[in-house]
Amino acid sequence: MMKLTFWGAAQTVTGSMHQLDADGRRYLLDCGMYQGHRKQAEERNRHFPFPVQSVDAVILSHAHIDHSGNLPLLVKNGFSGPIYATPATIDLAHAMLLDTAHIQEKDVEFLNKRHHHGEPPVEPLFNTEDAERTLPLFQPVPYYAAKVLSAGLSYRNYDAGHILGSSTVLLRSTENGREVRLLFSGDVGRPKLPIIRGPDPPPAADYLILESTYGGRVHEEMGPVKDKLADIVRRTAARGGKLIVPAFAVGRVQQLVLLLHELSNEGRVPNIPMFVDSPLAVDVTKIFRDHPECFDEEALQYVGSGDDPFGFKRLTLIRESSESKKLNDLHGPCVIISPSGMCEAGRILHHLRNNIEDGRNTILITGFQAEHTLGRKLVEKWPEVKIFGEPMRVRAEVKSLQALSAHADQRELLAWMKPLAGTLKRVFLVHGEPEGAAALQQAIEQQYGVETVAPGWGAGFDLQ
Repeated sequence: MMKLTFWGAAQTVTGSMHQLDADGRRYLLDCGMYQGHRKQAEERNRHFPFPVQSVDAVILSHAHIDHSGNLPLLVKNGFSGPIYATPATIDLAHAMLLDTAHIQEKDVEFLNKRHHHGEPPVEPLFNTEDAERTLPLFQPVPYYAAKVLSAGLSYRNYDAGHILGSSTVLLRSTENGREVRLLFSGDVGRPKLPIIRGPDPPPAADYLILESTYGGRVHEEMGPVKDKLADIVRRTAARGGKLIVPAFAVGRVQQLVLLLHELSNEGRVPNIPMFVDSPLAVDVTKIFRDHPECFDEEALQYVGSGDDPFGFKRLTLIRESSESKKLNDLHGPCVIISPSGMCEAGRILHHLRNNIEDGRNTILITGFQAEHTLGRKLVEKWPEVKIFGEPMRVRAEVKSLQALSAHADQRELLAWMKPLAGTLKRVFLVHGEPEGAAALQQAIEQQYGVETVAPGWGAGFDLQ
């Protein structure tokens, strides 16, 4: 028998973390960082709801920080077991966890300089040393290879098609001669997105943990998105403005670069400078080049022809902070792409602070924005937002391109799960806000007649 307890991404989108007790051992499926209200995020992230020493191993679906970001804190609190992931996920997680530690240290330093006298200093969740102690714990498990975890439990990775190296995880328990199969979707990607392959069809299972980020929505097609991106670049440049693009360093930055590369080759955007401002995005782009085994046909054609899908002459990749600061003095139109995707940390905050009050500029949001994040407030057209604690008027135009999302929408999730619907006893919806999860729950029960629940924080279920 397996017991499943939901601690993260339960009726919310971030902080993916699910506890699995099986064959006398305890596992975590993901160990992600929660993003949202600063105080609530601090509380959720800093305190684990179980004894850290009780965890035997972690199975990581992919490298995004809301799935991997609390691993160094787990290690800081005493965890020393293996962290299983695909080879590409391990390479990405190495870069991302070190970068997250560095950003926390820098942001805390910046905030402490602005602290009022007598206030206690802000401490980072973890530092670079904690991240470095985490890296040797990673153990590679390639796609489709069976990994034996114990005498009665094994698992296998399938391609989730979400980001480079992302996996859907099938766990098989064979305790007492009875087999129970649990499928953890991770984040399900979409067919026909640039660069990486679409998601594998899922294997048969008895229980499914399914993400529901876009459970209540349907994305627009990719074709119009490229046209819209071209239009946004042209209009912003025509009024002499800067296009500021908060983007996830893994996946979204590379997608945008590829689309801008194509638009540039086609002569559909003006000849203006373009920058990717992020040491992490520069490192991640190198990691993408190192893993062509994850590429789709289009990206492989670029590689086969000797062309670099992630670089072109108008594009400058910026690593050093001194070069980043020089972008503040740029006059005239340009494109600046910088993490974090939800505008919660890193260099993008400085670019927003310097450009948000100028009506010539455009802020382009290209992915899901969790509740209470700065990115969500921008999408919701708040007239004023706080950046580094300072209120700022939103005079820049705010546009959104949600079809670039690497998350499957409701229609795509239903189509993805169709091959296993006949074997399922129950579906657990995670990684979605209540309205999206409720819409997907209704659609699954209506279409497939499978019992579906959206568990709350700390809810436990016996799987047998």
